[in-house]
Amino acid sequence: MIVVTGATGHLGRLVVEELAGRVPVSRIVAAVRSPQKAADLAERGIQVREADYDRPDTLGPAFEGATRVLLVSGSEPGRRVDQHRAVVDAARTAGVELLAYTSIPRADTTPLGLAPDHKATEEYIRASGLPFAFLRNGWYHENYIAAAGQGAQSGVIAGSARDGRVASAARADFAAAAAAVLTDEGHRNAVYELTGDVAWSMPELAAVVSELSGRPVEYRDLPVAEYAKALEANGLPEPVAALLAQVDADIADGWLGDTPGDLSRLIGRPTTPLRDTLAEALRNG
Repeated sequence: MIVVTGATGHLGRLVVEELAGRVPVSRIVAAVRSPQKAADLAERGIQVREADYDRPDTLGPAFEGATRVLLVSGSEPGRRVDQHRAVVDAARTAGVELLAYTSIPRADTTPLGLAPDHKATEEYIRASGLPFAFLRNGWYHENYIAAAGQGAQSGVIAGSARDGRVASAARADFAAAAAAVLTDEGHRNAVYELTGDVAWSMPELAAVVSELSGRPVEYRDLPVAEYAKALEANGLPEPVAALLAQVDADIADGWLGDTPGDLSRLIGRPTTPLRDTLAEALRNG
């Protein structure tokens, strides 16, 4: 039995879809906080079980009979370590043969502000004795859809990344990699640095949006503090805006530009080009 946590989230749903193309749906468990949101999965014969990271009593039943579990990381920095530990404990009690975890690139060495929770989780998983696979997911193309849409309208994409490069990939690429690890052999205690095949810069992003939209679009580089204020003005809470602005500074320093090729090797094909994801998003409004 393969259990996918967070199965109604953006990534989790895609992983379930990938698994459904690889194994009988009767072998898939969608572990979700709100089962009613997974009614469509249940209608297809996929088992739906309640699994709330904040309610450890739900995790044991969710993992009953599981051989492999995908722990999709929580979305609330500062709370995730305790949540993840509850999942790890339940997986160990269930006797899971492989726990895959969606982490962050170079989790043990990167200065990215999002990294401490992931580093702590990886350490806890290693200490648990569970066989593991760390899926150190890089940036998603989808992270830039909003900026692309705004750029197509205003002619400007702002940031603080200077000419730093981002080796992003489509969310579906990461889902395909997770499904491969959950269904194939040879991934015990593996660490995968998952990034796109091509690293691009923000000026290149602006050029792609300009081409797709048919209007001039420029990249405007701002000081980190000024960019954080701009993000706040667009409705982001101050801590989130500050964190995202700092990520751009880390991109400028080269922390998200590696292209080791692990992702394309796992999925058996080149990763999805940034242009393809943006073109579809802009077509769909």
